[in-house]
Amino acid sequence: MKIVVIGGSGLIGSKLVNILRERGHDALAASPSTGVNSITREGLAEAMDGADVVVDVANAPSWEDQAVLDFFETSSRNLLAAEAAAGVGHHVALSIVGTDRLPENGYFRAKVAQEKLIKASDVPYTLLRATQFFEFVGGIAQSFAVGDEIHASPALIQPIASDDVVAALADVVLAAPVNGTVEVAGPEALPIDELVRRFLQATGDNRKVVPDVNARYFGSVLDDQSLTAGKHARLGAIDFDDWLAQSSSR
Repeated sequence: MKIVVIGGSGLIGSKLVNILRERGHDALAASPSTGVNSITREGLAEAMDGADVVVDVANAPSWEDQAVLDFFETSSRNLLAAEAAAGVGHHVALSIVGTDRLPENGYFRAKVAQEKLIKASDVPYTLLRATQFFEFVGGIAQSFAVGDEIHASPALIQPIASDDVVAALADVVLAAPVNGTVEVAGPEALPIDELVRRFLQATGDNRKVVPDVNARYFGSVLDDQSLTAGKHARLGAIDFDDWLAQSSSR
């Protein structure tokens, strides 16, 4: 199959392209750096020519509320129109578990807008919602910084290794469209303050972690369902401690 990966030079996209090529597919890493731009539409029609599947794992260059909304809406409209014109049979998009539960979060609102456009289009689709990546835990920890302490929510989170996300994404890409949503999550749900504490200890950061039920996660107060997957989610194989050990060895 010819598979176009929009955002193919990023963390997830580059790994996905490699897996798809290893499985014998014609995977095109499409991004502005390779002459394919989903905002300006440069190279879009050419990339779609003969494509069976388009995978959207692109990320916005700015996470300011209006900018990120504009990015995902414009990019999705352009992609879906180009796919419809080219007769693409499957649109796959990577989204986030909990997008519809945290409306205070501008990035999550933008992903909800993206999902709505995909669902309203005539292109068969699958949405893969993933929980937060292990690779983002450092940024999550810093977002809770208050002076020399980390005031983190004790609500549950179910983070996942990006390699496990890519494995799930590859399986979705090579399967038939479900015209619905699939979830993938890490093997363990744990309180965010505990996750942050383990990360700081592993990275030699001696800041104190303080559980705080009022601490906001990028604008939102959390409960145990905010960032955890449903009971039918696919679970990753790599747990956080193993990922930390692998990261340290690298």
